[in-house]
Amino acid sequence: MSNDSEGLELERDLAYLGLLDKAQEIYIELGGQAVLSYVKSSYRLLSKVYHPDLNPGANRKATIAQQALNRVNHTISRISDVELLDVIRRGIIGDSSGRQKILVVEDEPAMHTVIQQILTMEGYDSRFAEDGIKGYKAFHRFKPDLLLCDVVMPGMNGLELVGKVRKIHPKIKVIYISGFFDIEPLKGQIHADVTRYGYRTLAKPFKISEMLMLIEDYLQNDRGQISGVDTVA
Repeated sequence: MSNDSEGLELERDLAYLGLLDKAQEIYIELGGQAVLSYVKSSYRLLSKVYHPDLNPGANRKATIAQQALNRVNHTISRISDVELLDVIRRGIIGDSSGRQKILVVEDEPAMHTVIQQILTMEGYDSRFAEDGIKGYKAFHRFKPDLLLCDVVMPGMNGLELVGKVRKIHPKIKVIYISGFFDIEPLKGQIHADVTRYGYRTLAKPFKISEMLMLIEDYLQNDRGQISGVDTVA
């Protein structure tokens, strides 16, 4: 591959499309040929599924997914199978660079795409999931140092996700992000989590610089010294 940033972009796009975790599972169970067949056939199928003309009710999301698929197609068409396998194996083998890992769970595609790109540029190893159910599965595979989690999501909300994660990883660090911190019963529930576990909160809309400062400070401390809901606007 011509440069590492191209590999990171491919890894990020495969994760966005929901292909990376399954590809890593297939690689572990069946090996390289099987995973190459899975990735190449799946992104071609998704190109048809996510075509904007076929999704008039979700045109924006389909367009973003199609852009990711176009990048995947362009990259895979010009790299070798060995290089593609290297990208897939990264998360399995483990990151020897010592980068801290952040899982972003956010149901707004544009927001989590921007956040993940910024985190990658800042040197973090990041993954994302678009809802709590997928976030819970991704947490088990990725084992992040920090969970950056939206509160209001369909299916399983952020509070429910964190509660499930905490049962298996009680020391997980969490930053809740939301535009609804003042709405009951969320306000009381988040206040309880922040007070008891030292989680942080980030109010939408927020500045990227403030998010990065909060993440850096939080990851450098074992437990946040917080009293009440400490939002950053």
